[in-house]
Amino acid sequence: MDFTSDNAAGVSQPIFNAMMATNQGASPAYGADPFTAKAVALLSAIFETDVAVFLVATGTAANALALGALCPPWGAVFCHETAHVMEDECGAPEMFTGGAKLIGVKGRAGKIAAKDLAAALKAFPRGLVKQVQPAALSLSQATECGAVYSCAELAELSAIAHAAGLGVHMDGARFANALTTLDCAPAEMSWKAGIDVLSFGATKNGALACEAVLVFDPAKAHTLPFQRKRSGHTVSKGRFLGAQMAAYLEDGHWLVNARTANEHAARLAAGLARAPGARLPWPRQANEVFAFLPGKTDAALRAAGVRYYDWTMRDFGEQRAEDEVFVRLVTSFATSASDVEKLIALAGG
Repeated sequence: MDFTSDNAAGVSQPIFNAMMATNQGASPAYGADPFTAKAVALLSAIFETDVAVFLVATGTAANALALGALCPPWGAVFCHETAHVMEDECGAPEMFTGGAKLIGVKGRAGKIAAKDLAAALKAFPRGLVKQVQPAALSLSQATECGAVYSCAELAELSAIAHAAGLGVHMDGARFANALTTLDCAPAEMSWKAGIDVLSFGATKNGALACEAVLVFDPAKAHTLPFQRKRSGHTVSKGRFLGAQMAAYLEDGHWLVNARTANEHAARLAAGLARAPGARLPWPRQANEVFAFLPGKTDAALRAAGVRYYDWTMRDFGEQRAEDEVFVRLVTSFATSASDVEKLIALAGG
């Protein structure tokens, strides 16, 4: 019973089949293949605009390249203090930007509030030569805590950033999970809400290794072909990235996978909320469930073979009791419904 990460899941069958089919015969290299062209066309159709697409194999590459396109070496990237770009990418954003500074902003459940962004920007006045210059805002959708920004919240934060001269990036490693939660169009949760560059994730939701940097403002895309090549992320057999992305998007497969993962998480959250002594610090919105568990419940789950991660406590306005543990459980398209029910039963929910 593995609830450690959606990265623990395998490749969904349609994507695996597409890669096998792509393996037959020869095809032009470095992304000049029909599979990549199909993926680009699908992405432009889904997002209702012509979008510049740069396929890469990892989310870290997507995020770092996106921020490198938005932020100079003397710039500042504002993000939540627990954002993946801040805590989990080993300095890749700093390296790809040539040394830009990441500025963490506090906020409950991984979300930045408009007033807190405005206050952070005020502390970095433009033109002060001894300070880094505000250049980009990075928002995670869904957040590291599994929370989801509404389209109105995204638009408000983007408007504040744009008014201050910043570009806006979205880390969409779990874009599909957030989208199915909001039940809106991809365009509404991206460029129509003011997002300039999107790291569009597929790996956590069924792909083998495939992410895309989507640039909605052509003026911000002209350096990316060179940045991607210089950083070692231009894949020679790029057709295998194109095939993954095309199969991911065809027939709404990406949304089916995300909806399945979210439904598993919803059942898990409801079951844990009923379990004696267990509590959820904030509502489950995507495919991550965060919970305080009594120590004896945690021990029983682990003894039964349930796998998940302890999670770091932050100043989210919650206090942990002495005999509580704070944990994260993640579901995926491949999660077994019976595993969810077994976990709930073990917890007493």
